[in-house]
Amino acid sequence: QVQLVESGGGLVQTGGSLRLSCAASGSIGRINTMGWYRQAPGKQRELVAAITRDDKINYADSVKGRFAISRDNAKSTVYLQMNSLKPEDTAVYYCNADTIMEYKVSRFWGRGTQVTVSS
Repeated sequence: QVQLVESGGGLVQTGGSLRLSCAASGSIGRINTMGWYRQAPGKQRELVAAITRDDKINYADSVKGRFAISRDNAKSTVYLQMNSLKPEDTAVYYCNADTIMEYKVSRFWGRGTQVTVSS
C-alpha cells in the first residue's frame, strides 16, 4: 500500500502562486507514476500533471506554461508549482500514485487540499 499526504493549499489572489507538496510512504519502490488531479464543484476529476518513473511528464492544456511538476531524488515526494493562478483553478487538488504489481495498476489517493483563487 501507498499513503499520500498533501500540503500547501490555501487562498491566493488572481496572479499569485502556490506550491503543493505530496509525500508518499509505504511501497515506494512499486510506484510507477505520481501526479496531481483536481475537482471543482459540479465537475469531474481531471488530470492536472503527472510524472512517470522514467521522467515522462503530461500536463493538462489549461495549465501548460503556468504549472510545473517535479519530485525529489528518492521519487517519494512530488511537487506542483502553480504560477499565474486564475479563479478557474479553484478546486480540491488530489495527489495520486500508481503502482505496478503483476502487470496490474493500482491507484492511491491523498485526501486532497483546497486551492481557492479570488478575483
